Amino acid sequence: MAIVIFALYLYYFLVILHMKIIIAGAGEVGFHLAKLLSFESQEITLIDTNKDSLLYADNHLDIKVIKGDATSISILKDARVNTSDLVIAVTSSETTNITVCVLAKQLGAKRTIARISNTEFINHKDEVGFTKFGIDELISPEALAASEIKLLLDQSAFSDTYAFEDGALTMVGLDLSRTMAFAGKTVKEAAQIFPEIHFVPIAIQRFGTQYTIIPRGDTMLKEGDHVVFITSEGGAEELCKITGKINTDIKNVMILGGSKIGYKTARDLANSNLNIKLIEKDKNRAFDLADELPNVLVINGDGRNVDLLDEENISDMDAFIAVTGNSEINIMSSLVAKSKNVKKTIALVENMDYFELSQSIGIDTLINKKLLAANNIFRYVRRGEVVAMTKLNNMDAELLEFKVKPSSKICNKFIKDVGFPRSAIIGGVIRDDIGYIALGDFKIQEGDRVVICGLPRSIVEVEKLFL
Repeated sequence: MAIVIFALYLYYFLVILHMKIIIAGAGEVGFHLAKLLSFESQEITLIDTNKDSLLYADNHLDIKVIKGDATSISILKDARVNTSDLVIAVTSSETTNITVCVLAKQLGAKRTIARISNTEFINHKDEVGFTKFGIDELISPEALAASEIKLLLDQSAFSDTYAFEDGALTMVGLDLSRTMAFAGKTVKEAAQIFPEIHFVPIAIQRFGTQYTIIPRGDTMLKEGDHVVFITSEGGAEELCKITGKINTDIKNVMILGGSKIGYKTARDLANSNLNIKLIEKDKNRAFDLADELPNVLVINGDGRNVDLLDEENISDMDAFIAVTGNSEINIMSSLVAKSKNVKKTIALVENMDYFELSQSIGIDTLINKKLLAANNIFRYVRRGEVVAMTKLNNMDAELLEFKVKPSSKICNKFIKDVGFPRSAIIGGVIRDDIGYIALGDFKIQEGDRVVICGLPRSIVEVEKLFL
């Protein structure tokens, strides 16, 4: 279901902005990208050395496949790299990905993106100057997932989070209970009760439905609704106070799985002075992790064993993070943690069909590294200068951060005079690194970064405002 929804909203810009895209690597990330980008006849070429992976893609997707080494100049020429708009290298080898992008750029590709695992490359990309080599963007799905987990722990009261410009504006999501002050009131009525607030609702999913609503002043906030807010500084704390949610101070964290995501998460959280226990089933991997993570208690054991979890005092944990390579293990172990009264549970899920089911039975948040990588890449196929974007989990809407250019139609206009489509809303504006909840009398200026939430049918119209 999630893939179908995702495909539908891609239609509204991909058919308008036809692109020739080459994807090197038919693994889980590459195939997923090819699937999403090919829904509406984008010209996609998928390159891989694995015949079986290509055969599956060829039989299930309307794309061109080429068997061969993507670092081969002749293979790239066969893929007509000289006329390509975008080359995305997402093989399992970062060396291969970097090489593909360097060659592709030299052979005429307009833009290149390389998947890497060494996050030092990202941290020092300006210093090293990867663009001079021909690599326009570096992405690490594992690093993106680890960053997502850290943000979720920082905003532990909420099920969804996404930060724009290091938190100048932050997206948070929660379910409305009957006792919350918002329940049963319109957005306008809620605003009158809580003046001078630093948050605004931008999307609602009605309880028990798949419908996503972009709220207006007369939209009713109902019990059971999942509501997504944009908050400026202090807004998340205000939401907690008003809704009765508690932003738990996370100190003790248990991580299941010593994968790349588990390693990066444990390292980052330990550097933030949290107490981390990491459980890894493979003995050799566990010893390696113990050497590499001196501030983390690494336990060699099977996280599916409830007795082991009890022995390691899972009930004393503030958060449980399951990031093994098996979605079912992650879901079941997170449910066990929830039954032990762990306040925050996060599970890595590869099968996106599990999203709706698992959230409905009690897991706080699910993450999917394929979607995180796709969100990071899709901004390069949008019109207008898109700085960041994310898809709202289980909702038919997305958040985009546009940079306002002098030529933008929205520039130097009050929001109330822009004529925004009803199925889209401005959540906030970032100006000089400060986030603002922007209402109708806010005037947009050159250089502003405007955060938009919109349904699929509004995207093309919104993009035109920022060209």
